[in-house]
Amino acid sequence: MAKATPGRSSQPSRKAFALTGPSVTLDPRTHAVRGDLADVRLAERVFAPHYAAPIAAVATAAGTIFADRGLSDPLGALDAGEQFEVLELAGRHAWGRATTHGLVGYVDRALLDRAAS
Repeated sequence: MAKATPGRSSQPSRKAFALTGPSVTLDPRTHAVRGDLADVRLAERVFAPHYAAPIAAVATAAGTIFADRGLSDPLGALDAGEQFEVLELAGRHAWGRATTHGLVGYVDRALLDRAAS
């Protein structure tokens, strides 16, 4: 019988990500990457201190996608019924990507409802 090793989890190991070259600069309006957080799907292209997996949500009303957390620099529109991939919820904001036109930014989280699984 094998002994349990202290500090080792019995959970299966996760897929490892390897950055094979220098981190590239991507447009933050169309790629979900910031200095502190990036979409996990970009892990092989950019380095970030934290990665997040998107959570599907749907806009329950039309709203605006903003470039900044203060919701003062508009990037585009989020239409009612449009899917939004949430990567971070903080206060009254959600940061993520609108899937229809690929814009990345902040929206008022009150506009979003979790998508049915």
